Amino acid sequence: MPVPPSRAPLRLPHVVCSLVLLALLAGCGAGGFAGTDVSGATTERVRINGVPGPPEAAARVPSPVSPAPAASPQPTELPGLGPKTRAAVPATARQAFVVTGDSADSNRSTAVLYTRDGPAGPGWRATLGPWPAHNALNGWTAEHWEGDLRSPVGVFTLTAAGGRLAPSDTALPYDLSPDFAVTGEGFHGEPLEGSFDYVVAIDYNRLPGTSPLDLTRPLGEERGGGIWVHVDHGGPTQGCVSVTEDRMKELLGALDPAMGPVIVMGDAESLGR
Repeated sequence: MPVPPSRAPLRLPHVVCSLVLLALLAGCGAGGFAGTDVSGATTERVRINGVPGPPEAAARVPSPVSPAPAASPQPTELPGLGPKTRAAVPATARQAFVVTGDSADSNRSTAVLYTRDGPAGPGWRATLGPWPAHNALNGWTAEHWEGDLRSPVGVFTLTAAGGRLAPSDTALPYDLSPDFAVTGEGFHGEPLEGSFDYVVAIDYNRLPGTSPLDLTRPLGEERGGGIWVHVDHGGPTQGCVSVTEDRMKELLGALDPAMGPVIVMGDAESLGR
């Protein structure tokens, strides 16, 4: 399949996309796919205190003044990350979607979107979350391979999105296509329908800025592909991260390519290194 240009959004013909989706379902929420840790393109948004006493005492003693409450300090670093993980976050990134797994073998995690005003700004602040999330059935891995049922640990850019439904607001390049439809059941027998109504492509082993449906795998097919953030179907994924539909809509509305958004994902122990 020829490599599409890294301009977004990419819209694939329906016949080709149908074949593409069949391949993708070997991956993410109905499966997990996987992409590369590289920078992405930008786009414009489509979008009294007083003490009682005699009068003469009041004339002699000034009223005490209460000090203003101290402002809560903003964290200068992303919470929960160790020096190795922090170093992997690009200096230009001003949005970080941090997904922290309960343990290396757990499929449950917590997601928070952090934002800062600039590289030299006052620090990171939580702007969305914390939200409960799912990750892959077998947990996490620092070296993801196709079919291992683990989500890749790392810091990856977020440069494109897509889905079967149109979001009310997003600044990301968005591929609206019926080929994001999915059927079948998850690991716990839960229906997968609607899981890909809204997705954000994670740039692990993929060309940044292209449609989430793009099958190009720079690291090779054996390293997996199509790792997405998508709508939660009530159970673990094959490699993706999932949050509820309303949270996906919030995330799509908040992510801004001009702020160089990244996802920081992994189990708590790995991210703490």
